[in-house]
Amino acid sequence: MTNMQIKSNGTTFNCVVEGPAGAPWITLSHALANNLTLWDEIAAGLSDRYRVLRYDQRGHGASEAVPGPYSFPMLIDDVLGIWDHLGVEKSHWIGLSIGGMIGYGLGIHHPERLHTIIACDSRPDAPPDYAAYFQSRIDKARDKGMEGVVESTIERWFTPETLAENPPVLDRVRQMIRTTNPVGHEGCCEALKTLAYGPDLHKIPVPVLFIGGEKDKGAPPETLAEGAQKVQQGKHVVISAAGHISALENPPEVMNALESWLSCNP
Repeated sequence: MTNMQIKSNGTTFNCVVEGPAGAPWITLSHALANNLTLWDEIAAGLSDRYRVLRYDQRGHGASEAVPGPYSFPMLIDDVLGIWDHLGVEKSHWIGLSIGGMIGYGLGIHHPERLHTIIACDSRPDAPPDYAAYFQSRIDKARDKGMEGVVESTIERWFTPETLAENPPVLDRVRQMIRTTNPVGHEGCCEALKTLAYGPDLHKIPVPVLFIGGEKDKGAPPETLAEGAQKVQQGKHVVISAAGHISALENPPEVMNALESWLSCNP
């Protein structure tokens, strides 16, 4: 495993690369108020045969927090610069929530850089209350700091069953949220207000796997199924016993879906 700081699009990004040199690339992109450790288990399961790149999005984890607002074109350019620095010509893309949305943008505007897209718990379009929700997150974080959004986020992201059990993974996510730079959180919230990839999904020429938790409030199964129908080579898989952070709430089932997809789309 190699940890490195990469300058891209005027910002310094914390990146981790692991896996055999010369193997096909897989890029992992995390959710809002998370960091690259979201993918620890998934990366470990893929890095024996793929060259796995993880990065902290701008303003998240150990990446630089430049003032916002951010935009999806900006977040996409961040990735392109990291890829160019590392000599990544093409990569599989695995993104969760905003990470998957960045994947949609890459697929629409830069499909030549992609093998496939796996979008986890990532809706392509914003419902009517979306902008107001992310503004409320901004307002709450400004008023109370990131600690002020921790518990409401956990309740939104995980299933009632997991919340009742309160496994250690919840504290892991709580810590990711509370240690996210408020500047980065606010910048990405501004980008999320502009989400509108649905009308252009048909332009994505590469295969796209839409996966998400059966109890995901932010990206419900019916929304992902509708998105998969718009893509030329789309598939939808529901992850049982999971909400919005399916990669942590049901990692074995997510890993099985990834393995099956990648075996058919090497």
